[in-house]
Amino acid sequence: MADSEKAPEILESPDVEDVDSSYKPPPEKSIEEIMAADKEDESLRKYKEALLGDAKSGAVVVDPNDERKVIVKKLALCVPDRPDMELDLSGDVSQLKKQVFTIKEGVSYKIRIDFIVQREIVHGLKYVQKTYRMGVPVDKMTHMVGSYPPKTEIQSYTTPAEEAPAGMMARGSYSVQSLFTDDDKHEHLKWEWCFDIKKDWKD
Repeated sequence: MADSEKAPEILESPDVEDVDSSYKPPPEKSIEEIMAADKEDESLRKYKEALLGDAKSGAVVVDPNDERKVIVKKLALCVPDRPDMELDLSGDVSQLKKQVFTIKEGVSYKIRIDFIVQREIVHGLKYVQKTYRMGVPVDKMTHMVGSYPPKTEIQSYTTPAEEAPAGMMARGSYSVQSLFTDDDKHEHLKWEWCFDIKKDWKD
């Protein structure tokens, strides 16, 4: 990709505030506090046990050497009837700009993010994505991912289907700034990646 097509450096605080300024996140509670509340309600207790899974028996720590509560593992572009195109987010994310996806114009696609939650419940996860063409912002989307308990298994979020732009003017190189954050404005991971819109998969 030519220098003129590179996106500017990732901002320290992408515009997460414009998601819903009237929304107030709930107070953060520990797993012990959640289990202790309403413990006389048997059906509610069972529901919380099912929801919390491994977490109800104590702190879930998947990687003791990683202090983060959310470890983002992978981003995948999912197109029907084609293999997923994946970005490994567990290594040096500064190198991801060298891996360019090719997307056929006009196709429907979804973005899946795989992540691990450990230590504590994470409230109000959000995925924020800004797309640039030749350094100019052309699209922004914010998805409310939700609240997740710690688990030993990888958890996933998949965006609703989007349609890739089409037409001669839409073809070309795009760069993307992605951010995985939450209600408490913790930046769990931010990274840049690139894709090309082409007339066909093999162009």
